Amino acid sequence: MNKLNLWVLLPIAIYFCLVFFVGVIASKMIAKSKAKDASGNALSDYLTGGRDLGGFVLALTLVSTYLSAGSFIGGPGVAFTEGFSWIFLAMAQMPTGYFAFLILGKRFAIVSRKVHANTINDFLRARYQSDVLVLLTSIGITAFMIAAISAQWIGAARLLQGSIGLDYRTALAIFAIIVVVYTTLGGFRGVVYTDILQGAVMLTGTFLLLYGVLKATGGIAPAVQQIKEINPALLTPYGTGANNLTKIYLCSFWILVGFAIVGIPNVASRAMAYKDTKSLNKGIIYGMAISLILLMGMHLVGVMGIPVLKNLGLTPESGDLVIPLLATELFPQVLTGVVISGPLAAIMGTVAAQLLVANGSIVNDLLSNYVMKDLKTNTKKAKKVSLFVSIVIGVVVFLIALDPPELMVWLNLFSSGGVICTFIWPIVLGLYWKRGNAKGAIASVLTGVGSYIAFNIMGMRPLGMHAVVLPLIISFVVYIVVSLATPAPSLDIIKNLWGVYKEEKEIA
Repeated sequence: MNKLNLWVLLPIAIYFCLVFFVGVIASKMIAKSKAKDASGNALSDYLTGGRDLGGFVLALTLVSTYLSAGSFIGGPGVAFTEGFSWIFLAMAQMPTGYFAFLILGKRFAIVSRKVHANTINDFLRARYQSDVLVLLTSIGITAFMIAAISAQWIGAARLLQGSIGLDYRTALAIFAIIVVVYTTLGGFRGVVYTDILQGAVMLTGTFLLLYGVLKATGGIAPAVQQIKEINPALLTPYGTGANNLTKIYLCSFWILVGFAIVGIPNVASRAMAYKDTKSLNKGIIYGMAISLILLMGMHLVGVMGIPVLKNLGLTPESGDLVIPLLATELFPQVLTGVVISGPLAAIMGTVAAQLLVANGSIVNDLLSNYVMKDLKTNTKKAKKVSLFVSIVIGVVVFLIALDPPELMVWLNLFSSGGVICTFIWPIVLGLYWKRGNAKGAIASVLTGVGSYIAFNIMGMRPLGMHAVVLPLIISFVVYIVVSLATPAPSLDIIKNLWGVYKEEKEIA
């Protein structure tokens, strides 16, 4: 193990303390508010934070939720290997907020308020009235979210390992404890409040890293020339060939990290929680601007860092260490800690949202409906059960992360694709197509997830596209065909979701 660097650790420790402090404050606010929704659900404030997010806060929480270890560690690591092609690919994530709020937006906020939905599965239960569907999606969200959280924790542990000198397992344990405790304490409010802090730290770390690599290489033009001398393929749209980045694959990848993100529950849940239409519109604008800065900045850092780290003998498999190595190479020790806090903020924002979604799926969607029905009315009991579930999830994720893959970005992308195949059509078609029914949604989930897993196991890229594209097409067609071939939803469901209700005035 490398020697422990206490000066790098100092600003990171201060940052962790601030995050923990915010979680404690949010916990006290929840305890004082005793907020319940119109249905009397004591979990409402914990899972949605009162549905009162303003535009700027909405943008920050969306960005902090979606941009993660994949964007701040794995992405720059692959960009270090593939060059400018990966920047082109990564920028598909920029309109995340636009797609999520354009497609879901006002409609989702109104419906979720009307049916008192605090989670995505609450909405699916009200829309389809099917326990089988909710059970399937709960299993899917828990399994894929655990994989996604594992990827984030791996990224965080490698950051701490590469910058501070901590043993990987020690770093993993420290990060796990902090995230589980502050997320469980503060709930949705705690995650949102820390997202504001995370956003500021992410921007600071990105600007410092970009400034550092450009200063070290003499600017953009000299850096590009040096990269060309190392490997001209790094300047092409298709990279070095290590990951077979063909035209059709690059274009299809945009479906995974662009349009289809509306099927990611921790992103979609933000469309439940904004205050009004004005906040929604501002959130879209601010979210796109912040995403542009962070995505472009961090992936440029990965590419521009090639000349800086060329003599260290890094291989493609060690790409996750690129950011911590650049930070320690370019900055004094204390400032290195500040820089490393940026990627850590991105990871913590995402993993907290994912943990909250997984927790909500188990506690709100399964336990409170089928096992402990008093959880929705007993705030103290709900909080204890949520803590226990979070600890169990944390232990499972910790055990998975003990033996990490060579590049966590692929685990992160796999889990994102799985979640998308589970939720996108039941959510989107459930909102906008009255004829869609439970049988169509169930068939869509089974065929989408099943084919996606099969393609990944066999290492297939159907028609040269990313493995998520064909499963999305298959599950879409299956949803339509099965829904049309089976009885239409009941009139009660239609009236419940498409009738006139007073909540429309609250969103306008």
